[in-house]
Amino acid sequence: MKQTYPFYLKLSCILISIVVLGFLAIIGEQIFVPMILGLLVAILLTPLSRFMERRLRFPRSLSSIVASLLALAIIGGVIYGISIQVAKLSNDWPQFQKQFITLTDDLQSWISRTFGVRRRDQLEYLNDTARKSISTGTAILEKALKSIGYILMLTGFTFLFALFFLLYRTHLLKFLVASFTETHHKTVFEVVHSIQFMVKKYLVGLFLQMIIVTILSLIAYTIIGVKYNFMLAIITGILNILPYIGIFIALLIGALITFATSGISHVLFIVIAIVVIHAIDGNIIMPRVVGSKVKINSLIVIIGLVIGEMLWGIAGMFLTIPVLAILKIIFDRVEGLQSWGFLMGEDDDVPVFRSTFDKYFQKKKAELKSNDINEES
Repeated sequence: MKQTYPFYLKLSCILISIVVLGFLAIIGEQIFVPMILGLLVAILLTPLSRFMERRLRFPRSLSSIVASLLALAIIGGVIYGISIQVAKLSNDWPQFQKQFITLTDDLQSWISRTFGVRRRDQLEYLNDTARKSISTGTAILEKALKSIGYILMLTGFTFLFALFFLLYRTHLLKFLVASFTETHHKTVFEVVHSIQFMVKKYLVGLFLQMIIVTILSLIAYTIIGVKYNFMLAIITGILNILPYIGIFIALLIGALITFATSGISHVLFIVIAIVVIHAIDGNIIMPRVVGSKVKINSLIVIIGLVIGEMLWGIAGMFLTIPVLAILKIIFDRVEGLQSWGFLMGEDDDVPVFRSTFDKYFQKKKAELKSNDINEES
């Protein structure tokens, strides 16, 4: 006889589990973020590692090291290219100061004419603000240095985890299978295979989306005549992978750099170009290249982005969609959790609920038809 539990007990267990998992995620950020990133990278590099093992007869240890180093070299090359462009940008700092001073003078004149606030009063207010901000300058610099150190540490541990995931992938799979009874072994294999397939397709689609957006941005920036168009195009493509907020950060960076090296008219063209590229990406590129790989509805994505940012910052926002997709795969295949998988997805055609909903809506339809007949008579 199947035992059933009251609703309040189930709800209590769910809420307690969410609170405990959230607490563990917060205190374990330093290990969970690089571990999950390393797992995603390892899944993406698994086909390359298998190719070297089967075709080139490499031992697993050597294939794992080569695949990890190759991926690290590609990312390092991109970062090096951007850093060179950023170093060149410092040459335009005097021009940026000149542009900023001109804009400040125009703004002060407008405030004086519109609101009647004298330039002297405006300067006194700006000086007071500057004195107050000097005290926070050291703290800002300290945070910036900590951020750079955190990124370097995160990159190193990510590829270290990826290396060990590639090296021990068979061992980890055996552990997962051994953790369940024999009746659930088939389900475990299906879940692992589905997660591998989804992650590979999603990351490849994300990479293609990044390349397409970078190319479109490079074409647009070249036509407009923006300086450092290659660097801005790469930044736009990389930031675009952050859902919703990435494009606004790219817009802000592009506008500031263009303002420093060109004029206001070029800034306006940059804004128009980025908005058009974002519209093309959201309506054409994203649905065709990435959207078909992950079936998560927008409401859950927004909630996940907010929670991910609260837990792990920018890294949490990047990990939101793949983590939600992995959870949905697990929920869809585990008895008792299908309702959560249904909530996260966009597909209404769920066999678990189909018969119940069909009966309910057929009954409601019959009642409405009966009421219409009664009103006409």
